[in-house]
Amino acid sequence: MDHWHYLLALLVCLALTAPLEFFGAGVYRRPRLLLGALWPAAALFMIWDLAAIAAGVWSFNDRYTLGVLLPGAMPLEELLFFVVVPVCGLLTFVAVETLLGVRHRRRHANAENTAGR
Repeated sequence: MDHWHYLLALLVCLALTAPLEFFGAGVYRRPRLLLGALWPAAALFMIWDLAAIAAGVWSFNDRYTLGVLLPGAMPLEELLFFVVVPVCGLLTFVAVETLLGVRHRRRHANAENTAGR
């Protein structure tokens, strides 16, 4: 069961933030924007990770990964990390931005109604 820990942590992150898709314009409903936001950071951090692995700066415990290694000895879960965590962050950001925007519009409308009396 230990081999599933990293992957399960990523799945929990996705499951907890999935309902946030229904706030505002969503993230998954705009795939081009999502890919445009993801690929620069994912590419940069993958290069960083591969360099650190090659230099022996860090490694991954085989006990907590499935054992599927990509070129450069990067576990599959690490690649998924660079997609899952930013997606969860974007989902959270869009939801908070939407909720704050709704709150701001309500406050602004109440101020206008009060001033008009």
